[in-house]
Amino acid sequence: MTERILYVGSYTHRDSEGIYIYRFDTQTGALRHEALAAEQEHPSFMTLHPQGHILYAVGEDNEAGHVNSYAIDPASGGLTFINRQPTHGTAPCHLVVEPSGRTLVVANYYSGNVAVYPLKADGSIGDPVQNIQHHGSGPNQERQEAAHAHSTTMSPDGSRVYVADLGCDKVMIYRLVNGRLVANDPDHVGVQGGAGPRHFDFHPNGRNAYIINELDLTVTVCAFDAGTGALDPIQTISTLPDDVDDKTGLSTADIHVSADGRFVYGSNRHHDTLAIFSVDQDSGRLTAAGHASTRGHTPRNFTIDPTGAWVLAANQDSDDICVFSRDAGNGQLTPVGDMVWAPMAVCLLFGP
Repeated sequence: MTERILYVGSYTHRDSEGIYIYRFDTQTGALRHEALAAEQEHPSFMTLHPQGHILYAVGEDNEAGHVNSYAIDPASGGLTFINRQPTHGTAPCHLVVEPSGRTLVVANYYSGNVAVYPLKADGSIGDPVQNIQHHGSGPNQERQEAAHAHSTTMSPDGSRVYVADLGCDKVMIYRLVNGRLVANDPDHVGVQGGAGPRHFDFHPNGRNAYIINELDLTVTVCAFDAGTGALDPIQTISTLPDDVDDKTGLSTADIHVSADGRFVYGSNRHHDTLAIFSVDQDSGRLTAAGHASTRGHTPRNFTIDPTGAWVLAANQDSDDICVFSRDAGNGQLTPVGDMVWAPMAVCLLFGP
């Protein structure tokens, strides 16, 4: 199969109406808009059920957040609304489903809490069973006045959930026990003050993990103990070129490790680049390997396609998607084709 479905989530300002379907050719890198899949307010982050038949999307409302479920048509990729649940918080911005498909975890950014839901056999979202409030702050008085849960990441074995909290300069660690979150021991890892951890990804070697820090534009490299769930920071590296002195208005957003574990990529908003790092295969440490312009403004989320040959970046403020070919040997990214219209695109998710 050379053509894959790509779901594009957005903020529903300007011309955007919700979740869109695109078609991506994995041989040529051609991307084309197909249709509006679902009208929904601010579907800023999405994920799939492990079986691939359901799509879940947050509704990033600043007053009353919600999370939605959609059935996926296996032939067309079209979405049919199933149900919606409140997140009991404001600005839900990230979510994850554990591998058995029985539990959904949502991070609420502004209110700094995490909501936990059972998933029913038909993929619908049950009533929330847990609401965990984070507490704390950081030295950045404008952005870290309180807790701000920013992402939820499942451990490779599905036994733990890692919640990056930008406001507290911590990644909180929870064990998943019978569909509920229980504080792990240790219960968090801290990053440097004012860093603002945002997103998080594991290395396929099972020994390392990477935290991208929004406020100080760095990546924290951690040694990972799969037995205890502990993270031990071993390196901090900038996502910007050495010649960038003025960081005013700049921030990072997303991070991904290539499937072969040789490269890590991170997005720089307002610098409008993807940072490229090579990975030391023994230690997991990073070495800067370059930057690729996204040819637009404010790259937020990006994704590596299932073949590993392409990277697609969503430019929120220029309403478009940049497609790159990826050199598996050196990790470098080369833009291909024309920019593709995508209104206020902030999340890219390949379908099943």
